[in-house]
Amino acid sequence: MASVFTKIINGEIPCYKIAEDDNFIAFLDVNPNAKGHTLCVPKKEVNKIFDLDETAYLGLMSFARKVGKAMEASIDCKRVGMTVIGLEVPHVHVHLIPLNEMRDATFQQKVSLSKEEFERIAAKISQNIK
Repeated sequence: MASVFTKIINGEIPCYKIAEDDNFIAFLDVNPNAKGHTLCVPKKEVNKIFDLDETAYLGLMSFARKVGKAMEASIDCKRVGMTVIGLEVPHVHVHLIPLNEMRDATFQQKVSLSKEEFERIAAKISQNIK
């Protein structure tokens, strides 16, 4: 059965897309720790990050770096943190989270955003992709 991320990649579920290329997609997390919390996902459905072949792994890290740099230029934060946990969805994904304090990275606090806020944030980050 296809993961929720595969359904997003296939256009079956909408998302607030940040960036996309042939192998990867980045979109806003709809249950974010902070404004701008973004997921970078390989289009090939693989459960665990270290099960990616080396080319896909390095490609994902490069893609996430590009998105993270755009986030730094777009979101008011001290830094952008990165984590890979992946227990909730069996499809590799890198969390890029704008951080102002340690609790932003704990997954214990969530922020609520309107559809318009999600759209505005996604557009702003997308404009800063280089």
